[in-house]
Amino acid sequence: MDSTLPLVTTELLTALTTAAGERLDANDAWLDLFGADALWGALPLEDARFASDYVVEAARGGPVSHQVFLVDRPDMTGNDQPVPVLLHFQPVRMPGMESGRYPVMLVGEVLREPASWAAEQTRRRRLEMLGRMTMGVAHDFNNLLTTVLGHGELIRADLEACGAQTPAFVHLDTLAQAADDGASLVRRIQQYIRNDKQERVEPVALHALAAEVLTLTKPYWHNEPRRRGIAIVVEADLQPAPSILGTPTELREVLVNLVLNAVQAMPAGGTLTVRTALLDGRGVVVEVGDTGVGMSDRVQRRIFEPLYTTKGTAGTGMGLTVSQGIVQEHNGRIEVESAPGRGTLFRLSFPFAATDPAPEVPVPDTPLRSPFEVPTAEPRRVPVQSVRPLRILVVDDEPMVRLVTTKLLRLRGHTVDDADGGAAALDCLAALQYDLVITDLSMPGMSGRELAAEVRRRFPALPVVLLTGDTDAEAEGSDVSAVVKKPFQLDALEAVVQQAVG
Repeated sequence: MDSTLPLVTTELLTALTTAAGERLDANDAWLDLFGADALWGALPLEDARFASDYVVEAARGGPVSHQVFLVDRPDMTGNDQPVPVLLHFQPVRMPGMESGRYPVMLVGEVLREPASWAAEQTRRRRLEMLGRMTMGVAHDFNNLLTTVLGHGELIRADLEACGAQTPAFVHLDTLAQAADDGASLVRRIQQYIRNDKQERVEPVALHALAAEVLTLTKPYWHNEPRRRGIAIVVEADLQPAPSILGTPTELREVLVNLVLNAVQAMPAGGTLTVRTALLDGRGVVVEVGDTGVGMSDRVQRRIFEPLYTTKGTAGTGMGLTVSQGIVQEHNGRIEVESAPGRGTLFRLSFPFAATDPAPEVPVPDTPLRSPFEVPTAEPRRVPVQSVRPLRILVVDDEPMVRLVTTKLLRLRGHTVDDADGGAAALDCLAALQYDLVITDLSMPGMSGRELAAEVRRRFPALPVVLLTGDTDAEAEGSDVSAVVKKPFQLDALEAVVQQAVG
């Protein structure tokens, strides 16, 4: 909110509160505006929640500035419009006082209300509340993906223990890839809400990515059509090409969207073609085509418009819009050729990363596996027995995540106990000796960081690893040894475990 707006009064509003939001002191200007009954009694309930949250954040040491609130004081405005107030929340760091218990200084100014400000503030608050709700859903979704990914690894371990050589390994690989992609999409939502930096780009081999996409989407172009009595034939010509720089998750999302659109355009069956090739030595081209119903010139001109769809209520009208945006972010182009009754061809072209000549295409040691082949070699797997068996305490308030994390660690030869929350964890630590604590970050009553601080105070040499689905969680300070993002692969978790105790 613009803090340069002219003021109604020049007198500052000031108040001092405890970390729990109890008012310790306030000047006359604050009492005149907010009243003497309660700290936030003059605010709407939703705004009061935000203000209380900002007090808690400041009490932990993080100042919060330039927050606008609407105070319901019709006696001051002469009408039903609320009074807009700009507030700053500043922690007062006292010697010997722990973070989370700092008093908070509140400083504010009453602002002149522009026309329609109240409506704009209501909209802004609702959007902020929607963002918070979305972050909560993202947290829960990451927990579900952790469970899916973990049980996939447990199924693989059971099959390997039986000496099985089965096509199911391909499906388990696809399941793991889908879970990883889901986690990446959740991270993008979290980054967007927090306005975080985007994922770093890396070399992407588009021919290999296209093969992954065909494997990932096989249930849609093979299993489901056959269940309905139709057949879709796939023709894949995936010529090796030098890598481009990009974000694999985003590019995979584009290709998956194009493949699914192609399948939906062939309700009576047909041929799906996917091709990759060099583009005049300057870049790489990927084509996704179908022999379906096709599109008229009028539809072709509008397919990249937001919210435009030919699928009625079955479509959102955003798939191709998002795809076009992703392609353009990669300095690429997306083109379409189509005619009614003659199918559709989407052509994506991407330049190489630099102005240097295209690098030589390396000849792989083994040919690229077709997405329809079942591997006959022994599935890739690290040894079940860990290099260093440990006694580990797993702490999580979500039973499914706690169970799958415990089972996965036991696969590596660890002795694992589990605890439902911070208080139960401290009881376990008081009764038994452990080599490591692995704790969820977001837990009611006592967060993972608060548990880590208490563990450090009672057991200074005991390492603590945080599990979290938050994109901005880092191993800050000396209480936490490492952070593992959900959902996680067992190999990645095991590497962190060994490093933390080493």
